Amino acid sequence: MERFYRPELSAAFKGVDRGATLLDSLDVRRRLVGRAPVHQSLYLWGKTILPDYILTLLGDRMEMAHSIEGRVPFLDHKVAEYLFRMPVSMKIRGTTEKYVLREAARDVITDRVYRRQKHPFLSPPDSPGQRSGMAELIRDTLTSKTVRSIPFLDGREVRRFADELDEIDPIGRAFIDTDVMQLVSTVLLHERLGISSGP
Repeated sequence: MERFYRPELSAAFKGVDRGATLLDSLDVRRRLVGRAPVHQSLYLWGKTILPDYILTLLGDRMEMAHSIEGRVPFLDHKVAEYLFRMPVSMKIRGTTEKYVLREAARDVITDRVYRRQKHPFLSPPDSPGQRSGMAELIRDTLTSKTVRSIPFLDGREVRRFADELDEIDPIGRAFIDTDVMQLVSTVLLHERLGISSGP
């Protein structure tokens, strides 16, 4: 995302060790040192990404659109506390993630589901080269006047990126889809909330 920031913003943070800044905000000595890498990763994720994660990304809106009120049992604090005490070998075995859950459900799921690799629960990226409604929304948003009013974005760089999107192959597009969605979300929020960088 750094390529989209205005040069003066990038210059202000040049030389800043982001990793060290992050670790300085955490209790590294008590929570990370000496723990298994899996537990270190889970702790870091729980302290950095999870607190601000918008859970509607994971299905809430789809459930509500069909009058279903979903429950997320794995976020129950008793389940989480129990899993924190569980040894790593029960969580990941070789390259098999969620090992204990697979074993617990083995008699009620298909062999294919039992054996398949875990994969991110995300919507697929919009297909490049196709003029879909989503592609038009992305292009219109990233080339709009609003982009120039966002005080930390370099409007010319964002527009250049928008022009490049149609040329990126599907595999490359999948890798940058998160950046695309972050940019679009930033511009739309800026537009809808009426934020302005000047009079």
